[in-house]
Amino acid sequence: MYKPEGSSVERKRPPPVKVLSCQLRSAKTQGASGSGDSWLIRPGRGPSLPVSLVWMQGTVLEAQLDRNTVLLMDETGTFAVQGVNNIPKGKSCLSQGRYVMVMGLIQAASPEPVVRAVKMADLSELAELHRRMWRLEVEELQQVLG
Repeated sequence: MYKPEGSSVERKRPPPVKVLSCQLRSAKTQGASGSGDSWLIRPGRGPSLPVSLVWMQGTVLEAQLDRNTVLLMDETGTFAVQGVNNIPKGKSCLSQGRYVMVMGLIQAASPEPVVRAVKMADLSELAELHRRMWRLEVEELQQVLG
């Protein structure tokens, strides 16, 4: 079969899966560590769910811009986000106490989850609403995917 030059079939990454930091802490890798390959998380009920790109939300505890890292906390624990200096408009949401969303690739699961940021957004304006809804959004999406 003829394939025009430069047209290779690339493996497309599935859309991000909403997860809690506690789910990443117990995740098992299916690929080489830090490769961005799939990890398996365990939703509340049901079978394991493969993920590589995650969507997380949390409050900024500490920003270490010299290290290109920020420490966030959701209702189940803390997680680190790397690569924050490379995110367009990302620095504006890195002040301590801001409530942010992060989409990124899982770099490590334990002892503390580490995600390499692809996108960040400040959700502080409606932080209380986002915090209250977050666990429900995570559970609903994981039920649909499982």
